[in-house]
Amino acid sequence: MLNEFKNFIAKGNVMDMAVGIIIGAAFTAIVTSLVSDLINPVIGLATGGVDFTNNYAVLAGDVPAGASLDAAREAGASVFAYGAFAMAVINFLIIAFVVFLLVRYVNKVKNAAAPQKPPAPAAPKGPTQEELLTQIRDALRAGQT
Repeated sequence: MLNEFKNFIAKGNVMDMAVGIIIGAAFTAIVTSLVSDLINPVIGLATGGVDFTNNYAVLAGDVPAGASLDAAREAGASVFAYGAFAMAVINFLIIAFVVFLLVRYVNKVKNAAAPQKPPAPAAPKGPTQEELLTQIRDALRAGQT
């Protein structure tokens, strides 16, 4: 059983998956920073500085007026945090679009680096109808003499 486990771990696709997970985690940090540090502030400027994260509705409990979502949660109130959910959806869409662009770019580079197949040689062209008729005529003439 130990040898089976060693063989399983030594397979290339398991190592590829491990490398992919590690790189994916590092890439997640980069994309998260891109969204929160660069894109969200631009969206905030475009929407007049509106940040949906602190939009919520109190379902149960007492919360001081104008309290942030974190303050409402710390007060023990049951809140419906629709703003945080909206921002999570927006962040997901932005991250998905960035990943799409990255995959698209990688595929273009990969296709450009792939060896191109040489064009298939043209099929030998057969004689035209006129050439065939000329050959038949010449063969018939040769047979009569």
